[in-house]
Amino acid sequence: MAFGITREELQEWKEAVSRGEIAFLTHYWLDPRFPQIKTVTKVGCSNLQLLSEWCVANGLDPDHIHHRPPFPHFDLIGPKQKEILQKERLWDQLKRFGLLS
Repeated sequence: MAFGITREELQEWKEAVSRGEIAFLTHYWLDPRFPQIKTVTKVGCSNLQLLSEWCVANGLDPDHIHHRPPFPHFDLIGPKQKEILQKERLWDQLKRFGLLS
């Protein structure tokens, strides 16, 4: 379940994904499988080739892409999430969700 984002932010992410852009959406997240993880960043793109290439370029396995039309995405959690958000210069998401410390 997602927390900490607005409908507008979600809509903007969906529109960017639908246009075939690589889009990032970080939100609070609770999952009993990962009790120490409190946030996830969804990296979405409707162009699966582009999303797969993005995964490989960032050391991620494209086999873990969630093929959920119309918004395929890769879930970033843990240290890799912080690393990629920093690489992409998404400082607002890093600060807002307490990922800089």
